[in-house]
Amino acid sequence: MENLRFHDGNIFNLLHSRSTEPSHEVDQRMQLHSSLVRRLSQEQELEGHQGCVNAISWNSTGSLLVSGSDDLRVNVWDYSSRKLVHSVETGHTANIFCTKFVPETSDELVVSGAGDAEVRLFNLAGLRGRADDDNALTPSATYQCHTRRVKKLAVEPGNPNVVWSASEDGTLRQHDFRESTSCPPAGSAHQDCRSVLLDLRSGAKRALADPPKQTLSLKSCDISATRPHLLLVGGSDAFARLYDRRMLPPLTSCRKRMSPPPCVTYFCPMHLSERGRTNLHLTHVTFSPNGEEVLLSYSGEHVYLMNVNNGVGTMQYTPGDVTNFFSLSNILHDVESPPQVSTTQNGFHRNGNAIVLKKCTELVELAKRSLEEGTDIFYAIEAANEVLDAHSDDIDSALRHECLCTRAAMLLKRKWKNDAHMAARDCQSARRIDASSFKAHYYMSEALQQLGKCKEALDFATAAQQLNPSDADIVAKVESIKRDLQAAGTEKKEEPEGGTARVLSLSDILYRSEANSDSSHDMSRSEGDQSDYEEELEVDVQTSMSDDERGDPDSNAMRGSLNLRIHRVSDDDKPKENTGDNTSSGTASSSQNDRTSYQPEGAIDLKRRYIGHCNIGTDIKQASFLGQRGEYIACGSDDGRWFIWEKQTGRLMKVLVGDEAVVNCIQCHPFDSVVATSGIDNTIKMWSPIASVPSIVAGGSAGPATANVVEAMESNQQKLSRNRENPLSVELLQRFRMQEFAEGNFHPFECTQS
Repeated sequence: MENLRFHDGNIFNLLHSRSTEPSHEVDQRMQLHSSLVRRLSQEQELEGHQGCVNAISWNSTGSLLVSGSDDLRVNVWDYSSRKLVHSVETGHTANIFCTKFVPETSDELVVSGAGDAEVRLFNLAGLRGRADDDNALTPSATYQCHTRRVKKLAVEPGNPNVVWSASEDGTLRQHDFRESTSCPPAGSAHQDCRSVLLDLRSGAKRALADPPKQTLSLKSCDISATRPHLLLVGGSDAFARLYDRRMLPPLTSCRKRMSPPPCVTYFCPMHLSERGRTNLHLTHVTFSPNGEEVLLSYSGEHVYLMNVNNGVGTMQYTPGDVTNFFSLSNILHDVESPPQVSTTQNGFHRNGNAIVLKKCTELVELAKRSLEEGTDIFYAIEAANEVLDAHSDDIDSALRHECLCTRAAMLLKRKWKNDAHMAARDCQSARRIDASSFKAHYYMSEALQQLGKCKEALDFATAAQQLNPSDADIVAKVESIKRDLQAAGTEKKEEPEGGTARVLSLSDILYRSEANSDSSHDMSRSEGDQSDYEEELEVDVQTSMSDDERGDPDSNAMRGSLNLRIHRVSDDDKPKENTGDNTSSGTASSSQNDRTSYQPEGAIDLKRRYIGHCNIGTDIKQASFLGQRGEYIACGSDDGRWFIWEKQTGRLMKVLVGDEAVVNCIQCHPFDSVVATSGIDNTIKMWSPIASVPSIVAGGSAGPATANVVEAMESNQQKLSRNRENPLSVELLQRFRMQEFAEGNFHPFECTQS
């Protein structure tokens, strides 16, 4: 794959085209050209914070960079000199998670949001003429109306008067500097701040088909730069939501919990939209520079690209589509005619570029050889991605079918997280081309077996056997699935009559507790009892440490083991009560009626996924578009690296070491070929194309280059799988640190997994 060309052309030809094309367009294409991306290396490290740097953001011209940190300071850096200009003592009492320049204010107004649930506005002009160590600045405005951590701020290009804040209390608020400069703390007697634009305290969904019930703890929000009336939010469930601000109701206060307003659309990969993944949530959502696409970053998951508008490449689905997707009898829409022997050269359309078509043939053959030999599977999958995602229109249906089946087989062999789901998609696409394809049915049965859907797997395996009765592999596959079904049936028979207790992870419990901890502020207990998510739990916590581990009381993470046994108490085990009160039955009936009358909406499915990184430790990990054209995707990782992919194909472009622990934030300069990153370290790294030789790796701040990129990605996938089986994240371990057990306190400047 190293010799495969990228899709942004030759940089020398771009330079030459300046004489014939508008220079602005050429400059955009050159800002982060592939030849520059592959030369990115750490240029400088900005020192000035004393804690984790949780937020970085450029001003509109790229002359200044603002950052927020666990040290409760907001720093402003000069881009040209790479020097610290201002270091503001904000007065926040908890970690700063977000900060922005307010547009059209000569970069003098800066806003910040923090874990103390406050949004603060500062006028940097107040620091003029002061001594370097005189950094305390009285806020120009302080908004205390949120009840929980403020995780994200959004500003509208060209609007100097308004900022939006997304909080884990389930509200997105609109703060207008012209109307007020302060508000009383949430919960106070005089608190009636009418700033709630989105009330999603009853907005979370466990599945696409479910009505919204639980608090949607907001983690991220963004406003489209090209259509600023469009607002994107993401939080503590699997669904990003797109709203049109022009269609939202007037601003309200938080005293009464409102029903969530209808959104324009939901965004969620189909395989993540099913019920039962309670710890799945978004950490970042963002629009592409042209506003036509959105990027979603999930905790414990991958990064996904989706289209905003209906059109080519946009797939919308309904809850019924989710249910029927794995069914053999599912009617396949837009079924193509069976592949015919092509009369065109090498199976390609005559209007295709001969060089590109030849390359596609070679890539498919390379992928098939890798599958047969069981080697270089990752790069072989990238070869298939190149054919299917970049040149699908250039090839005929026969070669497309062959490539889909080959990629499905390689995904099933690699077995990274969700590879089986992606393989199932390829098999269904292959069936649309050839409904009697043996390979498509065989690999679909394998995918379903890996997903634990043995009944459906047997249907596809039986169909494949009918298509090719003499194939020994399918005979063995049918017998294997039958054994799995028999084993599953035996286990079910051995279950006690009351059913088995479902084991819940600690992250599930704390996640649910956090999502609903603000209910006492705005709803009565009787209202809270209607929730589908409340459960009676028995918890048994044990901790153990070795003698040498006790000698390190100042460690930032608890060492040793934390064993938990958490079970749901079944209905049969609960004491039966007869209150004689019809209220409870009426409430239950009302809740059931709401569920019955709810009309589920559809959602937009994924366009592409980007894999290799690990996102389980922090709730502020960003995924970003790089460059003015957004042709590359970048995301930080829990292994201290950050990854860059080609947007069109998902091809891995670059892996860089950017932190000793975790890279959280990635922000590309508005115009130059420079990227800023930050994470658990108390520094900001600046990256530019200064390497003498292009490559997929380069040395970083925390050590030498990692030659074996696949090995690093394999390690990240193992972490994701462990997180799925036992999702006890670093964040939760830190809550049970030895110091906190012993002292019962929390250090305010600790580098928390946010």
